[in-house]
Amino acid sequence: MQKILVSAFLLFLSAHVAYSQTYAKNGMVVSAHATASQVGVDILQKGGNAIDASVATAFALAVVYPLAGNIGGGGFLVYMDAQKNATTTIDFREKAPLAAHSKMFLDENGDLIKGSNHNGLLSAGVPGSVAGLYMAHQKYGKLPWASLVQPAIDLAEKGYPLSWNLHNHAVEMYAEEKTDHIMPSLYKNESGEIVAWGELWKQPALAKTLTAIRDKGQDGFYKGAVAKEIARYMKENGGIITMKDLEKYEAVERAPIKGTYKGFDIYSMPPTSSGGVALIEMMNVMELAGLDSIEFNSAAYVHIVAEAMRRAFADRAEYLGDPDFNPDMPLDRLTSKEFAQMRYDNIDLTKASVSDSSQFGQLYDGHNTTHFSVIDKDGNAVSLTTTLEYLYGSKMGSPKLGFLFNNEMGDFNPIPGYTDTGWLIGTQPNQIQPEKRMLSSMTPTIVSKDGKPYLVIGSPGGRTIINTVFQTVLNVLEYDMRIDKAIEAMKIHQQWMPDKIYYEEDLMSPDTRDILIQMGHTVEARENFGRLMGITVDPKEGYYVGAADSSGPDAAAVGY
Repeated sequence: MQKILVSAFLLFLSAHVAYSQTYAKNGMVVSAHATASQVGVDILQKGGNAIDASVATAFALAVVYPLAGNIGGGGFLVYMDAQKNATTTIDFREKAPLAAHSKMFLDENGDLIKGSNHNGLLSAGVPGSVAGLYMAHQKYGKLPWASLVQPAIDLAEKGYPLSWNLHNHAVEMYAEEKTDHIMPSLYKNESGEIVAWGELWKQPALAKTLTAIRDKGQDGFYKGAVAKEIARYMKENGGIITMKDLEKYEAVERAPIKGTYKGFDIYSMPPTSSGGVALIEMMNVMELAGLDSIEFNSAAYVHIVAEAMRRAFADRAEYLGDPDFNPDMPLDRLTSKEFAQMRYDNIDLTKASVSDSSQFGQLYDGHNTTHFSVIDKDGNAVSLTTTLEYLYGSKMGSPKLGFLFNNEMGDFNPIPGYTDTGWLIGTQPNQIQPEKRMLSSMTPTIVSKDGKPYLVIGSPGGRTIINTVFQTVLNVLEYDMRIDKAIEAMKIHQQWMPDKIYYEEDLMSPDTRDILIQMGHTVEARENFGRLMGITVDPKEGYYVGAADSSGPDAAAVGY
């Protein structure tokens, strides 16, 4: 274990250089933290498969990356079995508690109580991460469950060197007043001081919770002492999650959304995530765009990409939600080549379309999350995105348990029937109902060529996830970019409402920006979109190439 900690410490000091790739022959893990990536690779070296490595990496992230790695949130997993040429997904998105209802965040006048759906424990959904990881292991893992959770326990008990990034988080957050919640003590050492950069950071309460999960599987979280403490903490601090909510929670295995692009097969998450449907719809539109004659990142290129995004997000808003509550979603139609032709035919190549909140996609007829990618020696691949929603989720959690709860209830449509020109959507498919999973933008994706994994990719970033992954997939498949360059290339974001193009600051030329404005687009600069973690497979030599987004200060691709 000491060897792991030392190597991980060296990794986080040197692993992240922009436009750099890591090469491996036998297996690779790319995650938001070098220590977690190393844990996953260690499992691969012990004979574990991609699922085993993913489980171990996810639990390690819960220890070393608490701003998004979690056991108090949820997520999605896409798994490709290279030997069987079969792909499946596991939906472990959080659920609305049994006491939830469609107007729970509204005042007596029917107006949204500002911040109520994102702040405090009322905003917490029933966590799904432990159930999802357990289901993945029980169905597709090889090594014993306990051996996959133990590395995370070791990291929590013995500590690991705190990174400069997380130390800075600690310094910034401890200007806040003290409470009896976990946040004020999260980055404190045994002496009550902020853990210094490079100092071993220990989390004994989290180690105890993880031990229960190690020994009892998902029952160690959803039943027994941990569940009782979750219910007690919720009741005493404004939450509505109960023991019954926890006992009833189950992850769901679903068939992936599948599309094609110029000879490649694309597999991504179906609803409850909107990512796969929107990704395939946009890739289908771009297949029609004649990109051979359009310069990459020119104004003409950005315009077409933005218009494809606009249409996909309008359709997302109108149609998508939890499939267990919306059995008639037109998924086949939305992802069909014929539908894409109709959408593409409606694009004016010389001027911007208009986003109309009263018409959704009919007009065109005729924040924190983390991702990691894994591949093993046999070519089996996992793309997994997990989330707490905001940075550190609700920022609340019992000190006895050592983890933070999500604030995912904010991903539901909060005001039934009300859609504005900003960020609020009120369509029925994603309105709050008890035990319903809130719509997500997470887009873990695996692209295959001739039945074998070719690209494993995903990103955090709220609603921007879909477009960040879309552009990276397009960069690799259409332009044959190296994975590091595809990740670092300029990204834009258009999500129908608000009706504007967001672009990464300093990466769009002023000339391109001015032409877009002349075409009728509203544009606005943002710092960056997402933190992509990707792996490509060389189809001839079979080696793996991994890269982590340079915006992730602790991220690393680790292989062997």
